[in-house]
Amino acid sequence: MQNEELSLMIDTGMVRKTLVDFIRNELARAGFSRAVVGVSGGVDSALTCFLSAEALGPENVLAIFMPYETTGADSRDHAALVIEATGAREQTVDITPMATPVFDRFPDASKIRRGNVMARMRMIVLYDQSAAFNGLVIGTGNKTESLLGYTTLYGDSACAINPLGDLYKTQILQLARAVGVPEPIVSKPPSADLWDGQTDEDELGFTYDEVDRLLLLLIDQGCSAQACVDAGFDEKFVQKTGDRMRRNQFKRVQPPVARLAIGPRPGSL
Repeated sequence: MQNEELSLMIDTGMVRKTLVDFIRNELARAGFSRAVVGVSGGVDSALTCFLSAEALGPENVLAIFMPYETTGADSRDHAALVIEATGAREQTVDITPMATPVFDRFPDASKIRRGNVMARMRMIVLYDQSAAFNGLVIGTGNKTESLLGYTTLYGDSACAINPLGDLYKTQILQLARAVGVPEPIVSKPPSADLWDGQTDEDELGFTYDEVDRLLLLLIDQGCSAQACVDAGFDEKFVQKTGDRMRRNQFKRVQPPVARLAIGPRPGSL
């Protein structure tokens, strides 16, 4: 098997219809017709907002931008672009007053810990406003992030439904362009904007294009690590990716529940 045989290309028209129907049907199944989306200025949340507005009507989508004091101007501008383009309802909630007391209490916290606090503060806001707006929180995470564990448990990974969860990052970019997400958002380096100059690919140590092609082999085609090496991937890269997926498996499943045989036995009164 050779790398050039692999394809991450998707039928954007078919995927778009499937996801729009998914959002509309899953909310209706739960008894809702409104959605809440955290809009960060990044492509994943932008695409989610576009699809939600198409599925439900823009008046039924609340797009919430939640900056911290270090949030870049690009993120603010791009979030505004999304809201303007979709016509979604808009709200801005500055999380600085919420997060700062935690950071002051733990001044030696690493960047990762601080980023996790911000992600969970944002989810507090989204779920609070979902109750006020009577809408469900729509997830924005993609398949690449989920498999690699590049997500905050009970932070950006929390949601009622996740329309993008079976799309790799490179496929997100294809679909975003097809639905009309503004090009400055699609083409900028992916970043959680957790600190100045932070980018996903610098933090991960590889590009989304590289890892998506590898994950397509490992996950979708069920290839062994050795088969991936034979296909041309670096052995250390394959090993590190596999280790990372295994290490973060706990983020992709519901918390295990201890089963106790303490109830009545079958047939007993």
